[in-house]
Amino acid sequence: MGVYVVTGGSGGIGGKTVEILREQGHEVINVDLKDSDISANLATKEGRDEVIQKIHELHPEGIDGLCCNAGVSGACGNVKLMVSLNYFGATNLAHGLFDLLKKKGGSCVVTSSNTISQGAARMDLVDMLNYSQTKPINEERILNILDDFDGSDLSVGNSIYVTTKYALARWARRVSASWAANGVRINTVAPGNVSTPMTATMSENAKAALAALPIPINYGTDELMHPEDIANVIVFLVSPLAHGINGNVMFVDGGTDALLNS
Repeated sequence: MGVYVVTGGSGGIGGKTVEILREQGHEVINVDLKDSDISANLATKEGRDEVIQKIHELHPEGIDGLCCNAGVSGACGNVKLMVSLNYFGATNLAHGLFDLLKKKGGSCVVTSSNTISQGAARMDLVDMLNYSQTKPINEERILNILDDFDGSDLSVGNSIYVTTKYALARWARRVSASWAANGVRINTVAPGNVSTPMTATMSENAKAALAALPIPINYGTDELMHPEDIANVIVFLVSPLAHGINGNVMFVDGGTDALLNS
């Protein structure tokens, strides 16, 4: 059995991912703000460094997989938090644990969003986040640029959210070849609208925006996707069964993206 690290594993998609991996007999380290095996704030450099150090102490022999799922929605009202957690919380942690993945020929899965194909991303910010794959990006500089962005405006919040998820998917795709050449696969899942604690706390306007996007497999109902719909794909992609899949952005949205971008 393997050793897997899951961020944001205290509920929602991450929680289901932890549950499924443990049911399969694996050791799973849940990293989240609370109710977790390692409690840390991945939106901060200090929090990420703490997690990286603890994982190295726990498993210096290596880990089999990393699932970067922690994130906040565009309705959270805090654009800096979106960038720090959704993008840097995933990319910096993955870079910091890469050596442990390499030791065991492990794999990584990052959670993006199917909204990346819907044209709302700020491509200027995406380009800044993806400026270099070999040198650290100046997180503080990018956060300073966001000072004048009003996160309470839902359209602004959604745009920054999509920006972080677009940049994350592009980052994973760009590093995938070099990572695989070193024995580490990396893929991205792009979920559609999922029924999670995050979506449950959204404003009525935000919920209405979600409902406006059809989910073909749930046609004729008011149902969103379920966390296990996404978690089952994450568990597959991070497993040896997906050995031939690398650098992929897999839309797990019940056919929404195919409907909108046929």
